[in-house]
Amino acid sequence: MGQGRWTLMAGLDLSSVATLVEGLVLLDTVRFATPAGGPPVFDPGTGQYTAPEGVIIYEGPGAVQVAGTVGGVTSLPVPNLPWSDETRSKYKALTPLAAPIAERDTIVTVVTVHEGGDVSLIGRQWRAQDPSTGGTLGVVRVTTLDQIQQTRETG
Repeated sequence: MGQGRWTLMAGLDLSSVATLVEGLVLLDTVRFATPAGGPPVFDPGTGQYTAPEGVIIYEGPGAVQVAGTVGGVTSLPVPNLPWSDETRSKYKALTPLAAPIAERDTIVTVVTVHEGGDVSLIGRQWRAQDPSTGGTLGVVRVTTLDQIQQTRETG
């Protein structure tokens, strides 16, 4: 019985599950682009600073969601060093398995949201923390993200 069970698992086809998940979850359009040099640029249309994008490596169906709890402080105070209060925003991007693997520091932008979705996400950007994950039984590609913090305009 044990050996036969593993033989059945070898033929497991999740393509129909992947299609179902894509149709139910990947409702928005996301863009993955290589990071370009230079400081963030103010976008008067959205009122936000955006990181300059390099080459677009993927634009298509996807979703950006909070992954777990909201971030915290990334370091502890050390005598004679400044306090670091930069937070880590724990998010994840979901894309089809056919999407390319995002490398660390890839810029992820929400381009459009589905009807009834949160339109405040349009134009927001995140930075990939690590290469996209994969698995032998995956149905979507997952990329861990950290939101690019807004910079106040100084005059």
